[in-house]
Amino acid sequence: MAKEIIDGQTMTRALTRITYEIIERNKGIDDLVLVGIKTRGVFVAHRIESRLKQLENISIPVAELDITPYRDDHEATDLTTVKAEPLDIDINNKHVILTDDVLYTGRTIRAAMDALMSVGRPKKISLAVLVDRGHRELPIRADFVGKNIPTSQKEKIKVSMKEIDGEDKIEIE
Repeated sequence: MAKEIIDGQTMTRALTRITYEIIERNKGIDDLVLVGIKTRGVFVAHRIESRLKQLENISIPVAELDITPYRDDHEATDLTTVKAEPLDIDINNKHVILTDDVLYTGRTIRAAMDALMSVGRPKKISLAVLVDRGHRELPIRADFVGKNIPTSQKEKIKVSMKEIDGEDKIEIE
């Protein structure tokens, strides 16, 4: 049975907090680009971009990243032959803020960094996540976190976003 732990209003506040932290830590957002990991990370990126537009009156590029070929939980893939889909923005010498909904083991983020490096050479990569639930298997941490939600490994975090799920909420199962 799922239990709602974050409602839509709290989710909005968390994304606003992430946006303010991005502004404060970057002293200008000229070389900044947002890259959302499909699927919900893309919506997180667009929401951060929207808040940046509201708060700073500046629009920054947003791209979608499909990491499927780079995942290590699928059949063995020869990464020397894999090439990520090209992004519709240039990430070379840019500060890329990678966005996702939940940070868990770190394997998705590792795959995302591999995919990014196959399409360009960013100056810097930062990570923004809506939820950090712990249990890392790789030495990866988020630079911007909406909520830390400690969980057991048996529990699951389910993020619902109105763009695809009809409402904003985060549940623990």
